[in-house]
Amino acid sequence: MVARLLSVILLLLSSHGWAAEPPVRVGVLAYRGEEHAASVWEPTIRYLGDHFPGRGAEMVALDLAGMEAAVQNRTVDLILTNTGNYVDLEARYGVTRIATLQSGPSSGNAIGSAIIVRADRRDLTALRDLRGRTLMAIDPDAFGGFQVAWGEMLDAGVDPFRDLKDLRFSGFPVDRVAFAVRDGTVDAGVLRACVLEELVAEGRIDPAAFRVLGPRSAPDFACTHSTVLYPDWPLARLAGTSEGLAKQAVVALFQMPPDHPAAKAGGYQGWAVPRDYQPVHALFRSLRIGPYRSLRDVSLVDLARENWHWLALAALALLWWTIHSLRVEHLIKVRTAELRAVNRDLLREMAERRRAEENARERQREIDHVARLSILGEMASNLAHELNQPLGAIANYARGCTRRLEAGTGRSAELADATRAIAEQADRAAHIIARIRNFVRKRAPQIEPVDINDAVRAAAALCADRARSAGIAVTLDLADGLPRVAADAVQIEQVVLNLMKNGLDAMEGCPPADGITVRTGPDGDGRVRVTVADRGHGLSAEARERLFDPFFTTKPEGMGLGLSICRTILESHGGHLWAADNPGGGVEMRFVLPAAQENPTHEP
Repeated sequence: MVARLLSVILLLLSSHGWAAEPPVRVGVLAYRGEEHAASVWEPTIRYLGDHFPGRGAEMVALDLAGMEAAVQNRTVDLILTNTGNYVDLEARYGVTRIATLQSGPSSGNAIGSAIIVRADRRDLTALRDLRGRTLMAIDPDAFGGFQVAWGEMLDAGVDPFRDLKDLRFSGFPVDRVAFAVRDGTVDAGVLRACVLEELVAEGRIDPAAFRVLGPRSAPDFACTHSTVLYPDWPLARLAGTSEGLAKQAVVALFQMPPDHPAAKAGGYQGWAVPRDYQPVHALFRSLRIGPYRSLRDVSLVDLARENWHWLALAALALLWWTIHSLRVEHLIKVRTAELRAVNRDLLREMAERRRAEENARERQREIDHVARLSILGEMASNLAHELNQPLGAIANYARGCTRRLEAGTGRSAELADATRAIAEQADRAAHIIARIRNFVRKRAPQIEPVDINDAVRAAAALCADRARSAGIAVTLDLADGLPRVAADAVQIEQVVLNLMKNGLDAMEGCPPADGITVRTGPDGDGRVRVTVADRGHGLSAEARERLFDPFFTTKPEGMGLGLSICRTILESHGGHLWAADNPGGGVEMRFVLPAAQENPTHEP
């Protein structure tokens, strides 16, 4: 009787729409198989489920193909996948990162590759020795399992698709690669960093049997690796996932203690705000994969569109040459007819013809000179409009607005902020055009040796108008003979510009004569130091503790992201940013950057 009564109650609840909501489905990339994924990530998913009362959460183990299908068909609400797979899904399906896994206590860079060989292979000591050998990797789309190593091998002068004897892909789980190297099936293998240590800890392989090619070390990263490191795995939400659900998940993960059983099972320290994944975009752009696959396909129309000015000049030159040839032929005919008719004027006509030919050659030289000037002007005009930074920002904001509108998640306030940002970037582009119109220079966005004094001067030029209007003096105390730093010049200019603008904001209401001072010099440890000092009101105790926290600001209209972004940029370059009291009153913002090596690698 009681069972029948319970059945009736459940039926009534279901008929009135009171049935429980389905559990939150989290797709997890099972790069070592479902069993390993369950042991590592199931505690984290259960932890999330505890924060969705009455609903819970369940893990869906997926490989790379399954991950794409799940996102495309929207059969999951959240995804936890590797860095490269996320960047690809972000561009193709509009997924958005909401948190980044933090493997170390202070470093957000935790994804890399280890290229392993047998310990007794003395003929393999560097990456360049892989030329003509056999290599096994996980999958062409595996980020740590192939793509990161691919970029590193290209920097070493080895193209895995052209210079190897054989390139094989084992698929998941990744253990097959280590066993193939151990058994001598292949000469070398690519593993995601830390997988080798995991296999050793599980007792599945003998650590003495393997050696890592080109080993590197990084702060707060204990695993042996052969490549640069990239931001760790992100937790992302699908375009159709509600913002409220995403916020609940983020709050729950940020509140997880470092010693929580879920964190210990996953082998991580916790979760952080979403990291900057632009280094991954730079890697994919250089490899022409993921969102940049289209760079591989260049049609005749694309070539014509890209080089239309050269084609136009060639057409004009051909037209001019045709007209000139016809004119010369006409003159020859006229002169010949005149010579036949007036034989007595033969010498005079020959002299006139020589003068006419000399005049034609002089005109030819003048036209060639004008053509060279025209080409120079065309190059200057084109190069002056190659504004990668502001136009890239405009495109990103516009795509973000489009994805939000298409997904139906765009709010008027957010879209208004985005359009204002687009307008600001357009204004910035106009200022840059005004400054570079008088010279010709082409800059490709990449890590290269940068003169820190040039970056400071460029940032000061952008702040000059505002400083003059406020009556605030800007003093540049730049040391001579400083070593160059390995950095992206535009990003370093952005950091200095942001610090100078903060100083101008802090000087409001203060005596204008105090001014702002920007100093450069060595720091004594082989690095370059930059100091931006103002004479403002200084920092309160609360502001000093939370100065670099995202979304913390002391400005009525500020968003609190400037200093957080500056610190992220500098840390990605191997530098550091901190604040100190100005002895004369106010604040000194200081940062250091390592000096560029003689043969630097292209690291983001």
